[in-house]
Amino acid sequence: MKPLVAIITILYTGLLIYWMFIGFGRSQVSMDVYQYNVIPFETLKMYFLHADHFSLRNWLVNVVGNVAVFVPFGVALPYLLRIKLVRFTMMFISVLFMLELLQLLLHRGSFDIDDVLLNTIGAIIGYMIYRLGALLGRSEGV
Repeated sequence: MKPLVAIITILYTGLLIYWMFIGFGRSQVSMDVYQYNVIPFETLKMYFLHADHFSLRNWLVNVVGNVAVFVPFGVALPYLLRIKLVRFTMMFISVLFMLELLQLLLHRGSFDIDDVLLNTIGAIIGYMIYRLGALLGRSEGV
């Protein structure tokens, strides 16, 4: 089972990297129009305070989507690597931060600290699902 989960996780990682740097019509943006956010909760606050200015699709992709697409990592990585929540979270935030910095340096997508926060929330939700599954599996004698 682990080899299959590892292969799926690698393929899924490739898909997300594609989405972060190429997908959704991303192209290289000149520095004078490049947008970024280094203030935690600034983008999130904008999405919630001005929700009526965004289409439902845009809001869902940027808020819910940034959480949901990282849930599988919270399930797969602890299963594959047998790591505890704190170590997993620190490792995950480090990798996300590097990917966001890469977006900034390559002017692809946009660096947004709120993306790191939302993605991490998604991964932690996945981790909780993994732990719940492990607990239920043990209690059923599987």
